[in-house]
Amino acid sequence: QLVSRLLNDHFGHLGYDDYAVPIVAEEGEDARRWLRRFQDSDQKTPVVATTAELLSTGVDVPSCRNIVFMKTVSSPVLFKQIVGRGSRLDPATDKYWFRVIDYTGATRLFDEWDRPPLPPEDTALGPERGTLEGVVIHAETGDRLVGASVSVLLGPNVQRGPIYTDEDGAFRFERLPTGVVTLVVSGPGFRRRQMKVELLEDEVVSVEVPLKEAGEPPLKVRVTGLEVTIADETIFLIEATGESLSLQEYVDYTRRKVVELVGAQHAALLREVWMDPDRRQRFLEDLYRSSIHPDVLAEVMGLGDADGFDLLAHLAFGEPVRTRDERAQAFRNRHQRFLQRYSHEAREVIVALLEKYRVGGVEEIADPKVFRLPPFDRMGQIVGVQHRFGGVAGLRQAMREMQRRLYQ
Repeated sequence: QLVSRLLNDHFGHLGYDDYAVPIVAEEGEDARRWLRRFQDSDQKTPVVATTAELLSTGVDVPSCRNIVFMKTVSSPVLFKQIVGRGSRLDPATDKYWFRVIDYTGATRLFDEWDRPPLPPEDTALGPERGTLEGVVIHAETGDRLVGASVSVLLGPNVQRGPIYTDEDGAFRFERLPTGVVTLVVSGPGFRRRQMKVELLEDEVVSVEVPLKEAGEPPLKVRVTGLEVTIADETIFLIEATGESLSLQEYVDYTRRKVVELVGAQHAALLREVWMDPDRRQRFLEDLYRSSIHPDVLAEVMGLGDADGFDLLAHLAFGEPVRTRDERAQAFRNRHQRFLQRYSHEAREVIVALLEKYRVGGVEEIADPKVFRLPPFDRMGQIVGVQHRFGGVAGLRQAMREMQRRLYQ
């Protein structure tokens, strides 16, 4: 928890309150929510997850590129389970490798067979008197591709490049060791290509590398209990039951579940639940347990700017969809008397919170960690903000009232 707090303080200028998160049992539902976001390759944050042993097994984070050991590990089994979190491939983020960063000597627990034999079979160890040149072309049209990325792998962790093809789609490497090397070529919108090439001493080896267009690969979104595949048709896989639902079926499933949890056939009771931070949190937790994630559904439906309440009210009760921008502007227009109750310094806090809501939603401002971010850091973070409202109770009351008025 200390490490995540220090990282958030250091990178606070980036504007994220969850750049680093502690995924530990003490954090309760927050930890589960952070883990869901950490597993989702499409989410910008969290960037760093600090944990004791929660990520040792049973947790899939395909985009994880760095495993950092900051405490002593004595169990070889635990060590390899932790390292295994980085071994997943993730083509969606072009992740084909990962690092192990060891501050505690944990890598002593690697077995001999965990490493390639030395020297590796494919490592080019001859004199550096080989030359490799070539052109990269479009596999269908034969056109030469400008700006394609070209690298040469000489062995494990030994690479030349990348360099980029010139205006003629050509590339050239000189002073390469003779022997078998691996040529890796990629380009925006094209499939990555990898091929073996044998280099000979004092000879120029020429190759032509055709690349095929990548097309539109299916997009997968994973959160706890739910996997979404977006291709020609969006498919929602509810892991608890194994059901595969189309978008319309998932919308119908969401509608039934919202009506069941609210206990009414109209939006008024949902609004009451949503205006109360405690009831809203319990309601959202019930949705998550049912594999319903409003933020994922909003993105799939192209309604990423919609407020969570408005999305659910629209799906369940046919209410019009309003964006967070619209609600923020309505708050400014309708609740000037509420704002005028407070001092200038306190109004600055409310206006800043309103901007955080506009960008990240009501859950963003309901989390006290928001006060670590700009501009609140310049106000003295949580302590300084509380002082502007006359103490903890005053700030808490203002925040609850603000959230209630957002949905009036």
